[in-house]
Amino acid sequence: MQCPTTEERDDAHVARLREGLHPLERRVLALFGVTPALSEDEIGGRDPSLNAAQISMAIGWLLAKGVIAQTGEREDVFVSLTETGLHYAQRRHPVLRIADDLLHRGPIAVREIQQRADMEAEEKSAAVGFLKESGAARVAQGGLLEIADASQLTGVECLQQLIQRMGNQTRAWATLAPDEQEAISSHHRKRSKAKGIFRVDTRRVRAFAVTPIFGPLRAQMDVSDPAEEWGGGVTPEMLKTGAWQGRTFRKYNIQLPAPRVSGGQTHPYKNFLDTVKWKFVAMGFVQMRGPLVESEFWNMDALYMPQFHPARAIHDVYFVKDSPLDKTIPEDVIARVAATHQTGGTTGSRGWRYPFDAQRTRRRILRSQGTAVSARTLGALPRVPGKYFSIARCFRYDAVDATHAPDFFQVEGIVLGQEIRFTTLLGLLTLFAKEIAHAQDVRFLPAYFPFTEPSVEMHARHPQLGWMELGGAGLFRPEVTEPLGVDVPVIAWGLGLDRMAMVALGISDIRALFSPDLDFIRACGSADGSPASGGRRRASAGAGGFSKPQRGANVGVTH
Repeated sequence: MQCPTTEERDDAHVARLREGLHPLERRVLALFGVTPALSEDEIGGRDPSLNAAQISMAIGWLLAKGVIAQTGEREDVFVSLTETGLHYAQRRHPVLRIADDLLHRGPIAVREIQQRADMEAEEKSAAVGFLKESGAARVAQGGLLEIADASQLTGVECLQQLIQRMGNQTRAWATLAPDEQEAISSHHRKRSKAKGIFRVDTRRVRAFAVTPIFGPLRAQMDVSDPAEEWGGGVTPEMLKTGAWQGRTFRKYNIQLPAPRVSGGQTHPYKNFLDTVKWKFVAMGFVQMRGPLVESEFWNMDALYMPQFHPARAIHDVYFVKDSPLDKTIPEDVIARVAATHQTGGTTGSRGWRYPFDAQRTRRRILRSQGTAVSARTLGALPRVPGKYFSIARCFRYDAVDATHAPDFFQVEGIVLGQEIRFTTLLGLLTLFAKEIAHAQDVRFLPAYFPFTEPSVEMHARHPQLGWMELGGAGLFRPEVTEPLGVDVPVIAWGLGLDRMAMVALGISDIRALFSPDLDFIRACGSADGSPASGGRRRASAGAGGFSKPQRGANVGVTH
């Protein structure tokens, strides 16, 4: 018996490939027959009937069979308007709306501007602030705002023109002029709590080219295999009607790699949270617990956050509708906290000097900061000296994007004792940054929080984004500790676990922590940030931290 020649074996291999081609593969190969090198975007553009999922499947099959090969990969950046940007496209930027009124009506009382119903409170405040700081407007006698130098509005006018040009379009970053790119970089929502005007999204696009086997395969397809004559499989309906007769069906290729079957495992983010918990327990910390539905008292008032504080506005905190007032708070504790707010109580402070509302303090909200758990613990007379921590899920009103979410985790902690100092806090924070987030470079910046003095923000260097805030911390003020019955120094911190998890897991988008993509989850599972897994791979940003007043927002770790 004569052995087949190399040419015959090659022909047989090509024939098997041809017979096993899926209809989607045939359609994609037809495009490569016209242009031997294509990107995923170009494939979709030449055959609009193919969606992204179909293109991805066909490309994967053809790569496995060696018919095409990947030749490159690029990152495409696209820009579009956020909901805020679309609103400004219709009604103009708040700065220009107020400036237009000043130009047409003359001086207007600042109080009247603050009562406008067509803008949110933070928009009005920011717009008036910009007009005064830029010199475009000034406050005249009687609290009237008037135009001082309209030429200072040129930059905002140019921004408005860019918003109008964008409209509902999604534009590629490379097609934008340098001045447009600069404006978008200054006003897109990335790491700021303030509402962004532009949304910047990044997408990876792969490029492919045919391999030497494509020619013989394409030649056989051209001669005898019009794509429309091939079917994927015989259906019951075909057997009933006889429609299978005269058609050629794709053969089952048993040589293709079988689908990978993976056993169940814990979600990598759950693994990360467990790792954080056991690290704190190993250091001798006791876990604190508190309810998700919290009272304003423990969430804010006990933390010496005044009831007129802008962070308590409804646009930052979720209130529980039709919920009864919290009657579990001890009256004597409320009385001491109220006295501290009003006059400083016995702390030596002057207080905030306002009438404390004892009914409002009992209202129920969704916990907006993990520091509420620390306040509850201090009010329960903790052990002295003592070390406590909590992994607290928190809720704040926020639009979802790559770095923001309306719910997030904080790791909250307090250490109390006679020998506790601010340097103790800095040492612990450095330890947490290196052990939990695997940060290589850490620095501290001064900060302000209503409930700590001195206060500090911890920043870590992000490989792509540069320095990014991980959390807030400080030494609790006497106005916090004394009304709750604690007479020793207390250091406290609130760190954004979502951010730290993304650094440790190599994730660049906060939404990926809850991704349904199993391949992605399995890849993250190999880098869960624990010592056994080898630590982090890439870095990113997330949410969490101490709450602090900034432009009327309940801001934490740049959430």
